[in-house]
Amino acid sequence: MRAGIQEDALRAMLEGGAVREVLVSRHGEKWGLAIRLGGAGSRWLPVRSRREALRTWASLTAVGRFADAQGIKGFAVEL
Repeated sequence: MRAGIQEDALRAMLEGGAVREVLVSRHGEKWGLAIRLGGAGSRWLPVRSRREALRTWASLTAVGRFADAQGIKGFAVEL
């Protein structure tokens, strides 16, 4: 299992300007969100919840609402 980032830590990193890129991608029928802290060579860190290794949303609209609430200005979508 790859490491992930908790929602609380995500908010702190966004406030500090540490997040460089945000990617939303499909995971079966659901959507997931991942961030990249460094440049192109760094790895993607999936957003986790306290109970799940990967936080998922039922629709792209729901991911957008979450991102907006966190202060994410934009993200790339991978279909």
